Amino acid sequence: MSTDTLVESYGPAFAKTPSAADAEVIVVCEHASNWIPPDLNGLGLAPAARDSHIAWDPGALGVSRHLAEQLSAPMVEGCISRLVYDLNRPPESPTAIPPASEIFDVPGNRNLSDAARTLRVEAVYTPFRAALEEEIQHRRKALRLMVTVHSFTPVYNGKTRTVELGLLHGRDDRFARAMLARQPEDNTWNVQLNEPYSASDGVAHTLDLHGCDNGLLNVMLEIRNDLIATEQQQQAWAAALAPWIRSTLREAFA
Repeated sequence: MSTDTLVESYGPAFAKTPSAADAEVIVVCEHASNWIPPDLNGLGLAPAARDSHIAWDPGALGVSRHLAEQLSAPMVEGCISRLVYDLNRPPESPTAIPPASEIFDVPGNRNLSDAARTLRVEAVYTPFRAALEEEIQHRRKALRLMVTVHSFTPVYNGKTRTVELGLLHGRDDRFARAMLARQPEDNTWNVQLNEPYSASDGVAHTLDLHGCDNGLLNVMLEIRNDLIATEQQQQAWAAALAPWIRSTLREAFA
């Protein structure tokens, strides 16, 4: 079987939601799906593990879609599980194809040959990166801000997390800090800067590559996934986040 055929067997690596040509914000959801191509045999994981947070960011896609709608923003989402390839990691990162995640071993990611790793990059990372970059370049005249949306588990390795919303940044901290300083008066969420992750955890790849390198303001929203488990919760979060993002962009970066 040719390399091109193998790449095609993975299925689409991304999906786009269009918007008006003059959109100022683009929304990105790298970990939107827990889809594992059939040829990979579930990476050797039990169904419960494939459905859990190790395989994707539960709730993040729903928030992203509603947020993009609220902001009249285009959206680019990943369509393959981060266990196959983590779109928020560069190919040279050891965690781009993780051999383990939290308490779970990932048998299908162990002892991969160079050819097998290259196939994952070509089938998942390269088309997603190209699609996102194309969307940004197509909109350069109006686009000002990239927002990436993620979710995190309320308990990690036995430790309870009290933070509810993390505002994360990479090389450019301007928008994350501006959002933190402009929390709505009626906000009841526990909002923290660079929690429960930070750039030192390797989570700023998309922000830096597609945000900073293109001169875009950027921020990563990390939402605790028990708070966005339902469609109603996802809509409510997007409805609260959208005006906060708009006002920050207008007031701090006029």
